[in-house]
Amino acid sequence: MGEEMRNKQIVLSNYVKGSVRESDMSLKESTISSEIPNGAVLVKNLYLSCDPYLIGRMKNIEGYIAEPFKLGYPISGYGVSKVLNSSHTDYKKGDLIWGFTGWEEYTLIKDLTGVFKINETDVPLSYYTGLLGMAGTTAYVGFFELCSPKKGETVFISAAAGAVGQLVGQFAKLTGCYVVGSAGSKEKVDLLKNKFGFDEAFNYKDEQDYNAALKRYFPDGIDIYFENVGGKLLEAVLNNMRLHGRIAVCGMISQYELEQPEGVHNLFNLISKRVRMEGFLVFDYYHLYPKFLEMVLPLIKEDKITYVEDVAEGLESAPSALVGLFSGRNVGKQVVVVARE
Repeated sequence: MGEEMRNKQIVLSNYVKGSVRESDMSLKESTISSEIPNGAVLVKNLYLSCDPYLIGRMKNIEGYIAEPFKLGYPISGYGVSKVLNSSHTDYKKGDLIWGFTGWEEYTLIKDLTGVFKINETDVPLSYYTGLLGMAGTTAYVGFFELCSPKKGETVFISAAAGAVGQLVGQFAKLTGCYVVGSAGSKEKVDLLKNKFGFDEAFNYKDEQDYNAALKRYFPDGIDIYFENVGGKLLEAVLNNMRLHGRIAVCGMISQYELEQPEGVHNLFNLISKRVRMEGFLVFDYYHLYPKFLEMVLPLIKEDKITYVEDVAEGLESAPSALVGLFSGRNVGKQVVVVARE
């Protein structure tokens, strides 16, 4: 018989309607056995990733990218964990991994698809929730694989100070592009220009006319748009795209809390300007993860890439951290520390 361990969890209390609230989640104490079935691992969770896509799984809707969470059960998402016990041939006690795990102190992982062993540990472990995990791979795939950037092209990134946007901007600068980002505060705009090296940045909340703002920063138009926001900003971008422009559709955070998402009324621009607009999910591209690491690890070690995290301490802080994403409270990648080892 295995030992029973106390296990704090963040569970879904109510399905979200409209905006997500902290009261839609609750802290619960359960128990978990150290005994595990064949082919599974028991892990201690160290760092959890807060990501906007989670709200879709907190709504009882069909047709989303993943099934809804079950009421009364832990929320799950990306995280960094340490293996406590393993009956899987590829993992042993003490291994560090990143991938899908529960919002709880300990998780039994039976399906290890999309779980990666961490071999490079001379970087902060929390980076595997973002820069060296899902967010970094997303930035790499969306920018390089979908948009095929060329030196001298013009690049616009929305939600540019977030987990993905801050990296896309730096990849674009390293490629030799002219880069502009939008964000939701003066602090974030300063970060984009002074820390991440964007050529220009603006606070979208200060702009009455997105179309005019984009014309100001891109008088000759936009070659590449990395889309994280949707809505009225996407409409303005479509008006300002150049011939044969590329749009990588990564997310649409302005739409996630709306009961009735906004329409886009000027899609004819895709035809007249021969623009290619493509949505993607990073899960389809994890076969490129080794190629991504090969590129990004030297850049980190040479200080050519910088990464900003917004760290919330303790599992109980996770609901507040998640809610904060939708008001732009976080600065950089939102991470929750469950335990530091």
